[in-house]
Amino acid sequence: MATAVTNEVIIDWLARFHDIVAKQRAYLTELDSAIGDADHGVNMDRGLAQVVEMLQRQATGPDASTGALLQHVGNDLLTSLGGAAGPLYSALFLGAGAAAGERTRLNADELADSLRAGLVELVRRGSSESGDKTMFDALDPAVEILRKAADDGAGLGPATAAAAAAAVTGREATAPMLARKGRASYLGERSIGHVDPGAASATMLVIALAEAVAQE
Repeated sequence: MATAVTNEVIIDWLARFHDIVAKQRAYLTELDSAIGDADHGVNMDRGLAQVVEMLQRQATGPDASTGALLQHVGNDLLTSLGGAAGPLYSALFLGAGAAAGERTRLNADELADSLRAGLVELVRRGSSESGDKTMFDALDPAVEILRKAADDGAGLGPATAAAAAAAVTGREATAPMLARKGRASYLGERSIGHVDPGAASATMLVIALAEAVAQE
């Protein structure tokens, strides 16, 4: 199990994220068909495949900056992911990378700080709040639990596992919500009863992180 998030963990993280999305592409499309444009699964699968391919070509020596790699991912996501998700996922990684700075490895505490900074950037880009029925509703509780676990002295593995569980809970909590952002908001009360596709893919992101940390 990894004791810190290194460049190798980040590359594995994104590869695992793509694997999960590829396997769940139809599920994401089904969710987005109900309250969106029915393209979230396709866009995420295709875009992440391009990002993973670019990362495999990226030279990441032991002294390379983890912050720089996260920002590299953010830039790749902006150009590769289609739809509304691209700028939001890009903002998350760009913000996290800026906070990570010149570090070459992130412990649980530093990872929590970086992801919180990424969420701040995501909110700045998408103006999301808790309860809007967006990816924020899965990511915010995940980062909160990650922070609490780090403050309690949990290692990186238990902290990211707890974050993944919190993301799942946050994702499921979007179903009864009334959408207040994005295309789903145009449906009004018809958006109630459907899990938000962005929250679903964001949960996959956190699950992939926990798996990458556990596997290292």
